[in-house]
Amino acid sequence: MTDQDRPQQIVQFLAAACKGLKLYPAAHPEVKRQIARLSEQLLLYLRRRQSMRVGLLEGSLFVDQHLFTDNQPAANDVIAQLQRFDIEGLEFNRGVTNEEIRQFILVLHEGAGNGDLQQTLRARGVRHILPVRARDDEDSETPRAIYSRALDVVDRIFHDVRMGTVPSSEEAVKTVKSMVHMTLTDPHALFAMSLLKDYDNYTFTHSVNVAVLALTVGRACGLGEEKLRLLGLGALLHDIGKLKIDWNIINKPGRLTDEEFEQIKKHPTTGADLVRKMEGMSPEVIDIVLGHHLRYNREGYPADAKGKALSPLVDMATIADTYDAITTLRSYQRPMTPKQAVARLEELSGTALHPDYLARFTRFLGPYPVGSLVRLTSNEIGLIAWINPENSGQLRLRLLFDGDGERIEPPEDIELAEDGQRRIVAEVDPFSRNIDVTDYLD
Repeated sequence: MTDQDRPQQIVQFLAAACKGLKLYPAAHPEVKRQIARLSEQLLLYLRRRQSMRVGLLEGSLFVDQHLFTDNQPAANDVIAQLQRFDIEGLEFNRGVTNEEIRQFILVLHEGAGNGDLQQTLRARGVRHILPVRARDDEDSETPRAIYSRALDVVDRIFHDVRMGTVPSSEEAVKTVKSMVHMTLTDPHALFAMSLLKDYDNYTFTHSVNVAVLALTVGRACGLGEEKLRLLGLGALLHDIGKLKIDWNIINKPGRLTDEEFEQIKKHPTTGADLVRKMEGMSPEVIDIVLGHHLRYNREGYPADAKGKALSPLVDMATIADTYDAITTLRSYQRPMTPKQAVARLEELSGTALHPDYLARFTRFLGPYPVGSLVRLTSNEIGLIAWINPENSGQLRLRLLFDGDGERIEPPEDIELAEDGQRRIVAEVDPFSRNIDVTDYLD
């Protein structure tokens, strides 16, 4: 069978596997046989390409360049599945496993429950099969959607590294492009997404947050679009070397021993070696991965990189890495609020952190960054939900408590101006009010 014929077989076996689950339980030999046939054809097809796209074109099904123009029952069954989940298509990426394909078929049969298809697949360990929604206009994608897509990309990259394969850079490059576009149009909205934390999956959540924050630093420093893309990509991949370190050391809740810390100190060099093998990686991206722990005064690690002339983007990524670390709940630390974090960063100015880049970043964030919970002169408490990028004194506040301390349901949005009657008098620790600020961000 040639690759030209294989899309037809893939669609037939996909439809047959879904139909089999309507007739038999998942453990039935016939269901297993249909899924095995689908897996075989998919894996053979993906040997010579990075991905395979299944989708709709003016109501007809396509698989890559193959268009199903006839009224074929198998194609119609697949179209019905896409319409059922309200998606434009599916993307199968190289590295997909037999178990991922099996779980994918089970999810198609069982449905997505209370979540969407993408979340359900991720929860079942399916990293190399992605739902595709229309993204013709970058302006139509929300900050939260871009953030979620970045999490999926990092998850797949990290999974490939753990499996010993060189990850594809294609989706990472595309996602960073969207992140840069959002940063240039509404930087504070994307910055707010860095408050989203997944403590059970800290390593790849941290990677996405550092990318978001690094782009905010770069925007504050006046970088152009091309440099922002390099900065975002390097930040997204900065901790990839940790995947080659004993996971018990990475996740150790207490203080590391000297020997364990020596292992940790290897991850920038290991990461840079991994990134060099990925397609299309520029020297600046590799510099960020190698140098993000060197500190501004170059007293950090790795030692063999201290004398190397590194890209200025490294110091921007270091600011982002530090900010996310101190605003994240860990077993040994309570997270700082955005305002507290800015104060801590300023203490590190000139030693660990680049003083000029840091000053531009903190000035851009304003006295109360997006995501800050604040008290007004009226004793009301609200969340900073938006800041005008051109004037940090003009902002939108989402009121959560009235002046008597009663919850406002639903929260009320108000505009604050520098010369208004309502003024911010203090920051409020969300922990003291049992508030998860991410519940109130767009």
